[in-house]
Order: sequence, then structure tokens, then C-alpha cells
Amino acid sequence: MSRLPLTEPEDLAPFLQQIHDDAREDDWSTRHVARAFAPAPELLRNYLEGFYYPWHTNQTPAAHLPARLKELVRLRIATLNGCQTCLAARLARDTIPQEQAQAVDDYENSTDYSEPEKAAVRFAERLAVEHHDIGDDEIAALREHFDQAQILELMMMAGQYIGFGRVLAALQLEIVACPVPW
Repeated sequence: MSRLPLTEPEDLAPFLQQIHDDAREDDWSTRHVARAFAPAPELLRNYLEGFYYPWHTNQTPAAHLPARLKELVRLRIATLNGCQTCLAARLARDTIPQEQAQAVDDYENSTDYSEPEKAAVRFAERLAVEHHDIGDDEIAALREHFDQAQILELMMMAGQYIGFGRVLAALQLEIVACPVPW
């Protein structure tokens, strides 16, 4: 159960009400996120509309990486975070068929992913589980496929995917099953 009080659905601000009502009946996590953010709906709205969706789906002209690559990174991090809500969501469904999305954890052995995509997912894994151990070799491996702006965007996107999934878990707004080792 949520570690924050959940506002009753009928008392939600319109933005949160829409999130709540658009979620499937069995999607208690999304419904609880909407209810938990009731004291500060602008936080979730600004995060989702000002950063998350525009950058993830390349609705901002400043994006440097393909939406498909970011979606693969997001899905792999969702597995590492144990975030069922993130795993179930398809934010770039036109770029990744369902079977590829479901097989992202075996990306290294797949022919469905390009070498730059594999490098990005590999780096995101390290960032999620061993960020203190990232060294020059990992950055050099990224430089084989990406320019500096793309590397920075990859790091920013991976960091926020990791962080928000963990926020949901810490607030018990998501199934708390984080398999990332201490």
C-alpha cells in the first residue's frame, strides 16, 4: 500500500483525474500515482509533459537519440527496477514490436537490435546497477556509436528512468520487487 495518503479519485485535479480514469481497472499503480500526486499535481504534470514524454518520444527538436533506442533503454531499466507499470507501458510502440519489447532482457543475443542499441542498453544496465564502477572503457565503448550530445542524452534519459521507477517503488506505488543488488 502507498506510503503517502491517496486522495479519493473524485477529488483529483483534472490532469490527475484523467490519468486515473484512463488507466485500466487492474492498473492500480497508475491509479495510485495519480492519487498520490494530488497535493502537488504540477510536479507530475511538469515532469511528464515538460520532460518525460517530449524527450522520450522526440517531440522536442533538441533530442539527439532515436525514440526506439530510448524505449529499449527504458524497458531494460524497467526490468532492473522491477517496475511492472513501466514494463507494461509502450511509449514508442510504433518503433518496437511487442515481441522485441518483451525480449529486451536478452538483447545481447538478439539480431533485432543494432550495435548502437545494444551499447546503449549495456551502458544503461551499468548505470542502474554499478554506476560507481563506470570507467573510461564504458565511455569509450559509447563513443564508438554516439557523439557527445547523444552520450549526454543517453545518460540523462537512463538516469531519470532509473530514478522515477525507484521513486514509485519507495512510495510503494509500484510492486516493490527491485532485483537490483545492493
